Amino acid sequence: MGTRNIKLRRYYTAYQRWRLHNTNITLISSNCTGGCILRDLNLPFTSPFINLFIKPHDFIKLCENLEHYMGSAFHDVYSEPHPEGGVYPVALLDDIPIHFMHYSSAEEAFAQWEKRKARMDWDNIYILCTDRDGCTYEDLLRFDQLKYRHKAILCNQKYPEIQSAFYIPGFENQNSVGNIINYINDHTYKKYYDLFDYVGWFNGKLDC
Repeated sequence: MGTRNIKLRRYYTAYQRWRLHNTNITLISSNCTGGCILRDLNLPFTSPFINLFIKPHDFIKLCENLEHYMGSAFHDVYSEPHPEGGVYPVALLDDIPIHFMHYSSAEEAFAQWEKRKARMDWDNIYILCTDRDGCTYEDLLRFDQLKYRHKAILCNQKYPEIQSAFYIPGFENQNSVGNIINYINDHTYKKYYDLFDYVGWFNGKLDC
């Protein structure tokens, strides 16, 4: 990516911050997309769902009973191989595996989880998921039935019958969206998740 596009990216994220009016968002995200969006907007992490991922089926189950899981303790810590080498910690939150992919230890992950959980605004919750990591059509339907008004699941194809589904082009020949925190190509300052107007969503001007 060229220097010009890096500068344009800075201007773009500054413009996004200027557009944003709802600044006390608690973003419950199934993967790193949420954290990247919050960093772009220069917002504090008022949610523990940062630098981790949860498989969609488990994530939807967690969101169906969020209050219960936020009151649960971690147990049964184990490790899984990191795709870039080494391992990362995984722990069960009740019966939900939480993959702390960007933490060096379970202790660090748990400390950050508790600190950020204490900042949650239960009156301003937004739920964000993607259709990768084994998401099925039945999962999409379950996600759409979550009680939360503000919810969006980013998908590799259009689902007009699912209100919360938002189409991210560029992954039509795959089973799901890919790594949407990547730039769309070498000639643009936009990343795939920028195709979703998350600022409009946070401001209440976009229904998914």
